[in-house]
Amino acid sequence: MASTPPSTTLYVPIIPPPTPAPSPPPQQSYVSTVDPESATHVSAFASLCPTARRHHLYALIQECTPSELLFLSTTIAPLLKRDFLRALPPEVSLYILSFIDDPRTLARAALVSKYWNELLKDEYLWKTMSIRHGFSHDIDAVESYRREHLKDDTTGVQSTTLGSSGAEVHRSQLFSPRGLQPSRPQSGDFPYRKFFIYEYLRTSNWLKRGKLLRIHRALLHPPAPDQNMPGTLAQDQGPLTNPAIPTSIAIDAQWVVVGLANSRIHIFSARTGVLSRTLIGHESGVWAVALISEGGRPVGTDTSVHPCEGDPLVVGKAQDDSLPPALRTAVGLDKPGRAGRMQLRSRSVPDPFADGGKPKEPKFGKPSYPGCASDGWGQPSALVVSGGCDKELRIWDVKSGYCIYTLRGHTSTIRCLKVLHGRPLAVSGSRDRTVRVWDVQRGRLLRVLEGHTQSVRCLDVCGNRVVSGSYDCTCRIWDVDTGACLHVLRGHFHQIYTVAFDGVRIASGGLDTTVRVWDAATGACMALLQGHTALVCQLQLAPTMLATGGSDGRVIIFSLKGSNFAVVQRLAAHDSSVSGLQLDERFLVTSGNDGRVRLYEFERGGGGTRGAGANDAQCRYVRDMCEPTESVWKVAYTRETCAVLSKKAGKMNVEIWSYKP
Repeated sequence: MASTPPSTTLYVPIIPPPTPAPSPPPQQSYVSTVDPESATHVSAFASLCPTARRHHLYALIQECTPSELLFLSTTIAPLLKRDFLRALPPEVSLYILSFIDDPRTLARAALVSKYWNELLKDEYLWKTMSIRHGFSHDIDAVESYRREHLKDDTTGVQSTTLGSSGAEVHRSQLFSPRGLQPSRPQSGDFPYRKFFIYEYLRTSNWLKRGKLLRIHRALLHPPAPDQNMPGTLAQDQGPLTNPAIPTSIAIDAQWVVVGLANSRIHIFSARTGVLSRTLIGHESGVWAVALISEGGRPVGTDTSVHPCEGDPLVVGKAQDDSLPPALRTAVGLDKPGRAGRMQLRSRSVPDPFADGGKPKEPKFGKPSYPGCASDGWGQPSALVVSGGCDKELRIWDVKSGYCIYTLRGHTSTIRCLKVLHGRPLAVSGSRDRTVRVWDVQRGRLLRVLEGHTQSVRCLDVCGNRVVSGSYDCTCRIWDVDTGACLHVLRGHFHQIYTVAFDGVRIASGGLDTTVRVWDAATGACMALLQGHTALVCQLQLAPTMLATGGSDGRVIIFSLKGSNFAVVQRLAAHDSSVSGLQLDERFLVTSGNDGRVRLYEFERGGGGTRGAGANDAQCRYVRDMCEPTESVWKVAYTRETCAVLSKKAGKMNVEIWSYKP
């Protein structure tokens, strides 16, 4: 029998873990164990004068050991801590906090204690912060926030917010008497704190980098047919197809509409960047598009019955009798549903930043939006108006994609197009030298405005006034309700390519490299502005400034404060022609044929409160908004969305960016 080999297993004894040391006893109280000798010493110390007490303490500290000094430090430090805001009345504490400009400092202060957190929930503090950072200037921004984030009850009884109840209280709970809960907020209360946080994050996204929702690419030219396939024509036998070059763009908070030279119209969602619709119907290139936002509030009389009587000599027959019920509802001929009533009511609430809670109504009507969108008249669906080389004006329903009306009357290409705010009136300019006014709700021609002797190149509207610019070197001011030509503006020596109108002033620019500013009331020329060396192709009027862009790549900003129209800043924005320009009170966005889109930021209060000329707030370059391309055709933006139409690698690129928090 073989012997068993010896085992190689090594057994290691398990050593139990050491017993943890006992917990330290609770800290002894030295107050209650004072012996009589120490009590005598304390009473003697209390009888000394302040100078003698300091000398006595200094001599005592010199005799202490390091451990005793550590004991003194840990004992004295808590006694020196004091919440100065808690010691003051809440009104005084909030007055002190109102001097803090940086919102991040307030956010860190809210983490100090529950008392500070409750104190910093005061709505008036954040209202002041919103005004200081310029978030209260844009009434449309306030209305957009209210529409997106506040749920208004249709009966008007109450208004609640999304989120915690802290923002619902107009003042902090610290102002309520002890034992009483604050009263429920009224429907007029506005969550200034949440509004400021939202706008601050949105502005930060603009300055840093937004989120690219989608990039859409399409071939500029369709692929050539295969000559070997049976039934195909030779390349020189068929008509050439127009390239898919973007010619026009319109944008609002929900949709981005792009018109193409190949007769297509693409509609993208401004919130997701998805291609939602492709409108097909035009027989040739689309040169002008306008977007009518859903909802809104009617301006003037009951526009659902007679928006304008029109000229009896040219007024056409209405086409609304043959519309199906769905399309009648889309244009607002039938009564709007619950969604429409909510839209109408949301526009009627007062401005929370205005004095006395009353919104500031424009004196001469509301100017057009730079993004070629307009407010609706209460219709429940967004609409698109388009025109082009086929001389037809078409009205489309965005939700269904159906063409509601096809309006004929122009005898040449429709070159420009605008829609009035709150009224179903579209104004179109054509190469047939006429300006025509259309009823887009009932589908008919209302007026033909004649007077120009050459092609009408550009339009702008404000209230019931229309300004048209023509290749005949003149601008004309029209009244759409009467069809009268109020003024003829003469002064340019070459063709006019762009106009801007804010109800008070008219700016025009053209091939003579100059910009002229006109008084809309009298038609007099107020200023002749020079500085460009080539065609002036871009204009925008702001309340206190005028921005111009030219084919020389320059962007010049003029001050409108005062009568001298001083130059505020000259920007060498691009290496070639400026193809897009848009600004608001905070940002300036430019695009050029050099393939770049640039973002500039105005100094805080830009276009605001200081004097004219050199004292006006200037803008600084922030960043390029997208990667360089071969060329940028168009750029347009709203508060939360930006659309860039460019050419890259022989394709049309549509980039949609979001800056929503």
